[in-house]
Amino acid sequence: MRLHVVNPNTTASMTAKIAAAARSVALPGTVIDARQPAMGPVSIEGFYDEAFAVPGMLGCIRDADRDGADAHIIACFDDTGLDAARAAAKAPVIGIGEAGFHMASLIAARFAVVTTLGVSIVPIEHNLKKYGLAERCARVRAAEVPVLALEERNTDALGKISAEITAAIRDDRAEAIVLGCAGMADLATELAATHGLPVVDGVAAAVTLAESLVRLGLTTSRLGPYAPPRPKTYSGPFSPFQPEA
Repeated sequence: MRLHVVNPNTTASMTAKIAAAARSVALPGTVIDARQPAMGPVSIEGFYDEAFAVPGMLGCIRDADRDGADAHIIACFDDTGLDAARAAAKAPVIGIGEAGFHMASLIAARFAVVTTLGVSIVPIEHNLKKYGLAERCARVRAAEVPVLALEERNTDALGKISAEITAAIRDDRAEAIVLGCAGMADLATELAATHGLPVVDGVAAAVTLAESLVRLGLTTSRLGPYAPPRPKTYSGPFSPFQPEA
């Protein structure tokens, strides 16, 4: 089985961290193919960054499809470009946000999300409503840690994330935590031990769910909004992305 894990931003160190987290939970025989776009933002923090990350990410998914990927994982907690990717890709596509929410809902009546910056709270809340899980989420909290600070172990990022988990348990009555950034993938085990509750990493959750889809032979339905895009001309720098006949 070949799983394509795409980091929609252009930071190579984060791609390597995500790949390591994916490989740590993958089944024997599962090959993790981790990629990142050559164009786009170095991190995704809010709606504006997300818009410029999508084209490069879709290019990675197109290329991985051609290389025989059995499933794709979008390793951005905002599920950047997920709907477009499902329409474009031949193989099934899972976002780590959606995967993390669903995994938490299986093990806790109430979970909380701890993300990076406050600007990400509303996009995550929008997705929770879209996925029908808003009522299960006690609160989306921000540790006010820039995404790239997660790449530097000498910052106080871990302490700030841990403090938000403490507050979520105390004030929100959270029974599980979903880490709201792919850059937090290496923190889940440590934080779970510290706080004594399940801490869900969306990358790991997405890998296990993607493997399940492939093993069950399930692919994206083409009836409805995920039907392949109609062939048409795309102009200017977007011409390489125009739908094929």
